[in-house]
This record gives sequence, structure tokens and C-alpha cells, in this order.
Amino acid sequence: MKKKILVDMSATLIHHGHIRLLKKASNLGDVIVALTKDSQIKKHKGYNPELKYKFRKEILNSIKYVKKVIPSNFHLDEKFLKKNNISFLVHGNDNKNNIEASKLKIFKRTTGISSSKLRRKILKISNKI
Repeated sequence: MKKKILVDMSATLIHHGHIRLLKKASNLGDVIVALTKDSQIKKHKGYNPELKYKFRKEILNSIKYVKKVIPSNFHLDEKFLKKNNISFLVHGNDNKNNIEASKLKIFKRTTGISSSKLRRKILKISNKI
């Protein structure tokens, strides 16, 4: 039986950094995406996501590296991993989840890209229109 690998993300604006992370995670086992609920994005990031949860889930489910998408809070804990029978949590090096080191695999973020950077770029361009 393959290991269940959890990748948590908001995926508000999906980009190549997300795809690279999912691809790396898929080398460890079956990828389950813990997708942040809309209300949690609003609470922790201060804005409503560009795409509602159901659309972000639809996009992620269409990616070949993703086995399943489940709803999650912004921060994850050991209880969430245990409930979903997860072997490891994969995250970028900006991890703030309260997970023991033995259950955590940290990968370096893709240089020069983030949903926040994309959002700022889009806002800058839209202000010129």
C-alpha cells in the first residue's frame, strides 16, 4: 500500500510552483491535498479567494499528481494527519503547521513565484487599465 502524502495549500492562484511541489510529493506516495477552506483564507490572509473552494478543488483534482482533495483549516496538526491516515506532510520551507519533524518533509519553494506575487502583479496591471 502506498503512503498517503499530504500537501496543504490554499491554491488561490495556481502556478508552476504548486505543480512542482505536487510532482515532488507524488514521488513519495499518493498525494492528498488539504485545501484551505474559503473562510480560513479570509480569516488568516484577510481576503476572499479569487476562486471559491469548489473551483479550486476541481482544478486540483484534474492534476495528475493529485489522488484526492480534502477540506482543511489554514493550520494543520497531528490530529488532522491521524484522522486522515497521513504518512507525511509535505510543505514549502515557510511551514507554520504544528507537526512533529518525523512526519514533515520540507521542500524549498520555487524561486520568484507565489500566489501573493501574482496577485500584486495582477492588481498593478488592473490599476493601469
